[in-house]
Amino acid sequence: MKEIYLAGGCFWGTERYLGCISGVTSTQVGYANGNGKPVTYEEVCTGIPGYAECVHVLYNDSILPLENLLEFYYKSIDPLSYCRQAMDYGIQYRTGIYYVNSSDYFIIDSSLRNLAKSLHVRKTEIESMPLKNYFPAEPYHQKYLEKNPNGYCHIPPRIFAEVRAINHGS
Repeated sequence: MKEIYLAGGCFWGTERYLGCISGVTSTQVGYANGNGKPVTYEEVCTGIPGYAECVHVLYNDSILPLENLLEFYYKSIDPLSYCRQAMDYGIQYRTGIYYVNSSDYFIIDSSLRNLAKSLHVRKTEIESMPLKNYFPAEPYHQKYLEKNPNGYCHIPPRIFAEVRAINHGS
């Protein structure tokens, strides 16, 4: 198993979406790359501790190479939006790719350059850096949209339909 931490706005929708992708074996929502001390959701929402809501993703690289996982991730975010996804805004809703394996840097860098090129921009607003710290979110946030199917999700339903169609086609 390999791991990566992906911030894509509100972690409820991002976790649900990433969990639908074939090859993803586990997801956990939490807070990444803030000031280093454990925090609560309420503290993160103030923006002061600097954490991003993110999803810790474990995936099978032989089924889902990192390049492909990132392509799915890009479909679920607005890569040109700074600290905002859909109706959510603030530093905690920034987009980011946080890696623990230094060899992933080259894959991520190449992928981000290709994405920027496809969008005809110099660079995207997606943060890319090593994971500095991570704290799991409170239990009620874990698998939130499974427990609350009518809960808020910033990712459009058509994005979920696309990933389901790909999975059923494989």
